[in-house]
Amino acid sequence: MEFIDYYKILEIDKAASPDDIKQAYRKLARKLHPDLNPNDKDAHKKFQKVNEANEVLSDPEKRKKYDKYGKDWEHADQIEQQQQNRQQRERYQQANSGNQQHAGNQQYAYDTENDDDFSSFFESMFGNAQRAKQTKFRGQDYNAELTLPLASVMQTHQQTITVNGKNIRITIPAGVENGQKIKLAGYGAASENNGPAGDLYITFSVENMPNFKRSGNDLLTNATIDLYTAVLGGETIVETLSGKVKLKVSPGTQNGTKTRLKGKGFPVYKKEGEVGDLFVTYEVKLPTNLTEEQKKLFTELSQLK
Repeated sequence: MEFIDYYKILEIDKAASPDDIKQAYRKLARKLHPDLNPNDKDAHKKFQKVNEANEVLSDPEKRKKYDKYGKDWEHADQIEQQQQNRQQRERYQQANSGNQQHAGNQQYAYDTENDDDFSSFFESMFGNAQRAKQTKFRGQDYNAELTLPLASVMQTHQQTITVNGKNIRITIPAGVENGQKIKLAGYGAASENNGPAGDLYITFSVENMPNFKRSGNDLLTNATIDLYTAVLGGETIVETLSGKVKLKVSPGTQNGTKTRLKGKGFPVYKKEGEVGDLFVTYEVKLPTNLTEEQKKLFTELSQLK
C-alpha cells in the first residue's frame, strides 16, 4: 500500500494540535464539498482524502499508530505482538545459552530426557510468533460521502458512485436520513498479503428542499393564504412531494395555524408501506396598497361591535 501523508493532505505539520486539525479539516471540507463542486471530480477525490485524513488524525489512538507505523498503522496491534514474541524468543535463547554453559553435560542430559517438554514449551512461547507472520491482514477501510436531494430518497433506487477510481452501484433504500452511514463489506482496499479486503463506509448527506424541511419521518411546509380566506374560509392549493393537493381552510384561521396531511410525509426507513405525515403551517398575508375605499371598509368593520 502506498504511503499517504495525512498531514500534507490537511495542510498542517506533525506538531498540529487537535484544534489545528479540526480547523484545517473544516476549512478544506467547506472548500471541497461536492455541493460546491458538483462537476469537479478532482475536488470530490480530494474531499474523500480530507475525510480519511481527518478520521485518522482526529482520533488520538489512530494518530499515535499512524505516526509510528505510517502506511501500516492499521496493523499496529499485530506488528507489536510480533515484536513482543520476537523479544520473548531472544530472551529465552539467551537464557538457555547461559544455562548450557554452566550446567555442562548434566544440562544436556536433562534436556534430552525432557525433549518433549521442551518442544511443547518452545511451541507455546514462539508458536504465536510464527502464526502472526502468517496472519492475513485486512485491507484499509474507505470512507465516502454521497449527497442526495430530499426528493430522491422518497423511493428506493440505485445509484453509481466512484470510490478510488472504481465505480460501485449501490441500492439506496427509501427513507435514508441525513448523516446515516452504511457499510459495504469488501469494497475497501485490497489486502497486502491476500487477506480480506477492507470495507467501504458511505455517509449520506440528504439536502432539504426550499419548500420542505424533514423532521424524522414527517415533512414540514408553509402555505400562504390571503386575509379574506383566513377570515371567511375557503380553499388553497398546497404542494407535496407526491403532487398538489387542495385543502379546505376553516373560517377564522389564525396566522401560524397548522394542519396535518396524514401519509404525505416521508417513507419510514426499511419499513414498507409506513409513511410519515406532512404538517402545513398557514401564513396569513395581509393586504397592502389599499385603496381609499378599502381603507374605509376596514374602518367600518373595526367600528362594528
